[in-house]
Amino acid sequence: MSLAPRAVIVHRTTEYEELLARHGTRGQAAFHLSARGGSLDEVRERHERTVRALAEVAGAVPLRWRQARVERADLDRFLFGPEDVVVVVGQDGLVANAAKYLTGQPVVGIDSDPGRNPGVLVRHRPGDAGRLLRSVVAGAARTGVDLLTMAEAVTDDGQRLLALNEIYVGPPGHQTARYTLHAPAAPPEAQASSGVLVGTGTGATGWLRSLWTQRSSRLPLPAATDSRLAWTVREAWPSPTTGTSRVEGLLADDDTLRLVVESDRLVAFGDGMESDALELTWGQSVRVGVAGAGLRLVG
Repeated sequence: MSLAPRAVIVHRTTEYEELLARHGTRGQAAFHLSARGGSLDEVRERHERTVRALAEVAGAVPLRWRQARVERADLDRFLFGPEDVVVVVGQDGLVANAAKYLTGQPVVGIDSDPGRNPGVLVRHRPGDAGRLLRSVVAGAARTGVDLLTMAEAVTDDGQRLLALNEIYVGPPGHQTARYTLHAPAAPPEAQASSGVLVGTGTGATGWLRSLWTQRSSRLPLPAATDSRLAWTVREAWPSPTTGTSRVEGLLADDDTLRLVVESDRLVAFGDGMESDALELTWGQSVRVGVAGAGLRLVG
């Protein structure tokens, strides 16, 4: 007998909860904020909106379904199943945080605080949850699902990293990264920079776009469902031994960008999750390209 679907509700600790955990009492948290021109009331109101959104989503799960709830910090320890429907309640970035741990499960993004989030990935309101969950299980033909391209980094010793927005390879602090860059259809180039960013079409609305804008680049950025990635080198430094002739480009389906490390320590992390980084040492190499599977986001 097949298992009933399971709704996995993904959320994150609110700012209000973090403040209480740090300061111990509401009074201390309020004093801390007021001394800096802030208000605990505003933070508490956002917390309450999130709590209401989570309750509404949980109450909309069909009765015969199973339910689970996972906080962002526990995503790397949570075992997702093939029958899961993932419901992300929060900000756009929370969808990206969850995406790297999924293997094709459909994702419903619920905006817990409309007006404060762009709504690129959390496209729906809490009141839509029940209808969307039933439609997902009824079949893709009755539900619009966008397949969003993801990026993948693989090291020469088998470490693997997925990201929905972007993958950064570079120094963990403010040092200079040294490496040899192997781009498609181009000779290798030794470089010194503050890191390399490889982004998807989804990520083209964030960090990747800021670098693209700063450079006044004419490189066409991909759309979220394009099976291409864009890459850019941050602050490449010219010297007698390092070049700056290859600082941006596009990666098609089968292309990879390969970096051979020439520093004591570099890291690779995805979607800003520095705590979940791959460690790279001298002589190691890492390839970044289009991931074999994308994120199935309910439209």
